[in-house]
Amino acid sequence: MFFRKDYATPGPGIDPDAPEKTGIARVVEILQIECVTLGKLNLLVLVCCLTVVMLPPAIFAMNQVVRKMMLDEPVTCFYDFRTAFKRDWKRGYAAFLLTVLPLLCGCCGVLFYLPRAVENPLLLGPLAVCLAAVLVVLLASPYFYGVLSTGRSVKESLRMALLLAAGKPLRGVLAAVCVYGMTLAAVLEFPISLVYMIVLGFSGPCFLANFFLRTVLRDYCPPVEAE
Repeated sequence: MFFRKDYATPGPGIDPDAPEKTGIARVVEILQIECVTLGKLNLLVLVCCLTVVMLPPAIFAMNQVVRKMMLDEPVTCFYDFRTAFKRDWKRGYAAFLLTVLPLLCGCCGVLFYLPRAVENPLLLGPLAVCLAAVLVVLLASPYFYGVLSTGRSVKESLRMALLLAAGKPLRGVLAAVCVYGMTLAAVLEFPISLVYMIVLGFSGPCFLANFFLRTVLRDYCPPVEAE
């Protein structure tokens, strides 16, 4: 069936006793199993985009499903997406607003102060604050979604995301480039990127970002149930 995966049927998988691969080998290993699921997941998010109000919980649900892939847990695309959407829609809105609003405010502040700071050095202070806000949001937001997926509260997840962004900035940069850079590039290249947007426009960047953050979240933010 389109939205179901039969885990009882023998087939390719990840041997639990085999040493974990890293880097590109690990990406390929997961994609061999979940590439079709990523395509289905992207279609589900695109459907939710038709009604803008459904986008925030859809993005959070997508991260929940991709997080299961990173943990080598069985994924049933439609069921897992629908369950996360219905159960965590409030957390989805919280994550979206706490990410988008500061980012928009910071970007608007940069655009406002940058040309004026050239003529008035006193405005370099507010410009620096806006630039710092944008940088913090870009680095912390991928961590924020990842930590939220472990079952922690919004407040605790936000605190841990900021700490991880400060302590592990390289992984945050890589995740931010995937989420924001790839999405921006696809939007700028539209309609050339139309096929990519339909197939992997949302789920692809989400998958790569979660891949870069997987070991950090595993070491510092295990699921609440496992603590």
